[in-house]
Amino acid sequence: MLIQVLHSAADVININVQVWNMYFRNLLPGLVKEGDDGNYGSTALLDALCLQVRVANWSTLNLWTLSKRINYGKFVAETKFQASPPEVYKAAIRAKDGGQLMDLLTYETVEDTVNKRVELKTRNIVGVGELYRKWIMPLTKQVQVEYLLRRLDLVLG
Repeated sequence: MLIQVLHSAADVININVQVWNMYFRNLLPGLVKEGDDGNYGSTALLDALCLQVRVANWSTLNLWTLSKRINYGKFVAETKFQASPPEVYKAAIRAKDGGQLMDLLTYETVEDTVNKRVELKTRNIVGVGELYRKWIMPLTKQVQVEYLLRRLDLVLG
């Protein structure tokens, strides 16, 4: 028997375009210099490697794993929803108040602790802590808000 953990609305939430844009518009330009060095074969190989670079003891960091990690926010949102008194989230969801949901989801001390742990574990790898703080955590929270905004939608079958 398959147990459904998430509301069916989870299936329609997809921010892969934002993950793609973050990677190619923000992360990658910070890692390379603009211009043409004439090394097309090497560049293609290195571009492919950038999409699958090993980060310390983490699994392969690439677009797929970034997207998967960010989309785990759906499970985090469901856990927070289930753990709270019924009306805490429901009022904000009914009002379609994404700002209030973001406030309810945000635990700054926990986020600070997680950011410090990421920076400590990746201190020898330039930019990973910043990537986590500036992109992964905010996109994860965006997924949480989008999920919760649909959490009370009727399940149509």
